[in-house]
Amino acid sequence: MKRYRALISLIACAATAIAQAPAPPPATVVQQKMAWERPARNPSRGVRGAVAGGTESSVEAGMRLYHSGGNAVDAGVATMFAAMVTEFSHFGFGGEAPILIRTKDGRVFSIAGIGTMPKTATADYFRGRRLKMGEVMDLEPNGLRAMVPVAGVMAAVVPGAIDAQLLALREFGTKSVADVMAPAIELADGMPLDEMRAGSIAYSRRFFELWPDAMNVFMPNGKRPVIGEVFRQPALARTMRAMVEAERKAKASGQKREAAIDAVRDYFYRGEPARRIDAFMKQNNGLLRYEDMEAFRLKVEEPVMSTYKGLKVYKPGFWSQGPVMLQALNILEGIDLKSMRLNSTDYLHTVTEAFKLALADRDTYYGDPKFVTVPAAHLLSKEYAAERRKLIGARASLEFRPGTAGDKPAKHPSESESARVRLDQWLVSRDTTCVNTVDKDGIMFSATPSGASLPTIVAGDTGIAISNRAQSFYLVPGHANELAPGKRPRITLSPTLVLRNDKPYLALSTPGGDNQDQALVQLLLNVVEFGMDAESAVETPRLQTRHYVSSFDNHAMYPGDLLLDDRISPVTVRELAARGHKTQQRSKWSSGAAPVMIRVQLNNVLEAGADPFGYRNSQAW
Repeated sequence: MKRYRALISLIACAATAIAQAPAPPPATVVQQKMAWERPARNPSRGVRGAVAGGTESSVEAGMRLYHSGGNAVDAGVATMFAAMVTEFSHFGFGGEAPILIRTKDGRVFSIAGIGTMPKTATADYFRGRRLKMGEVMDLEPNGLRAMVPVAGVMAAVVPGAIDAQLLALREFGTKSVADVMAPAIELADGMPLDEMRAGSIAYSRRFFELWPDAMNVFMPNGKRPVIGEVFRQPALARTMRAMVEAERKAKASGQKREAAIDAVRDYFYRGEPARRIDAFMKQNNGLLRYEDMEAFRLKVEEPVMSTYKGLKVYKPGFWSQGPVMLQALNILEGIDLKSMRLNSTDYLHTVTEAFKLALADRDTYYGDPKFVTVPAAHLLSKEYAAERRKLIGARASLEFRPGTAGDKPAKHPSESESARVRLDQWLVSRDTTCVNTVDKDGIMFSATPSGASLPTIVAGDTGIAISNRAQSFYLVPGHANELAPGKRPRITLSPTLVLRNDKPYLALSTPGGDNQDQALVQLLLNVVEFGMDAESAVETPRLQTRHYVSSFDNHAMYPGDLLLDDRISPVTVRELAARGHKTQQRSKWSSGAAPVMIRVQLNNVLEAGADPFGYRNSQAW
């Protein structure tokens, strides 16, 4: 989420990267602050399959599926299951995971992977409810007055990632549940604890003291595990083995592969795990119930798409912030960015102002299309982008400026009542990881797994961490993203697929909360406008504006804030401040995102890049 880098910055000194110097990039890539700086690592390249993700162990899980004959979807799902075990600081078993898939025949599909609000939950209930210990301590300045708790049972939605992964495997994979879960089960049986996970557990101790089941999982016997210790998750391993057993029984009864996978889905959402989650919620006065789990079943959906200079860019629908990337690219397409020079004052100013416009529309119009009418065609039209482009001036805008779309003018949340308060840092979730895979047959898989990350509650003896994604709802009456029973919150999670001449080109995603699509736009521009390879694209300094309504906590707003990588020229930073931007600089280890990208070259070589400053990982075969 939005403070994803806080933990990374604490442990950045633990790692350094030394890479063999490749040939220098074109002159357009040279930075203002210094002559060309070589990448910290080289891209991973192969011709059979590539995986880019959050940790070495999760990426290796995906590679194992390639080596056993699986396709990119098999590899992606295996990587995600392993990430649920190894990256519990950022993604857990009860989390969510939007997925985009390109099939061998060239079609692109979306799987929502986001759970719904319990059917007994209403906005009025939360507007009138007092926050309790362990849900929030203090609140952040400049936020909305009414809010959903950021942690605990009241922030829970139905777990969405499990059904998303199993649906992807059923429809587009070739392997069994047993195959794709095998690496994850091995890791749950025991894995060496790394620096990031050890630090995250230590950071969450105060929260665990309120939730004994979480304490039992992450700090057995009240003892904080240390770096290098073999960390075991026996309860989660039992749950996963029971899911595999459900598949085995279905096959033994004569059911085919697809029906056997459905048996696993039924076991999780309509069997023992669902009943145990229900019991845990009742015991702790939560709202999530068995009936909410029982009713949850995902279907394959159509993604949204726009073009950028002939490329087709695919994103999840308006239940996510994914269309922000399309809106920003539509605005920027009519501007000669290449002539401005990468990360020059003009370039950074222009890109920032485009992001502000797209994000203002997000904060005003986006919501679950099953509940609200989103003016999608208008927001994604080139004509609308041309009108929005005219609003970019020589100085930084300090106003929220949503466009006019639809029959009824909508209000931006900044017009609602605000509260000047501050969030307690030990309750702030730091989640999200990323998984991208591409194989030799042109099958592509992009996911942004998230939720159920530390600090998290755990449902009894299941080992299942539960998401706190309900905090992404607004409690603003009449807003498109207003909380409602059975509704999906508008999430920040935003995988991306890009096609060139209808052939595979880019798969990319990142953690980073509200910064995700800002980072992804810059990665795409690094490749398309400035000719970078995948690794250079993810390592190049980036900007992040905070001129939006935060999707988390009490939805704080910081008009005009502009965060810049400290490798950007100090002269440029001063010039941006002179234009009215409220500039701050931060380390490359704290850039607000940690992206990965796979690029398919014209000769079909698969080239994967991973942000070393976010400890990302990639492999190719």
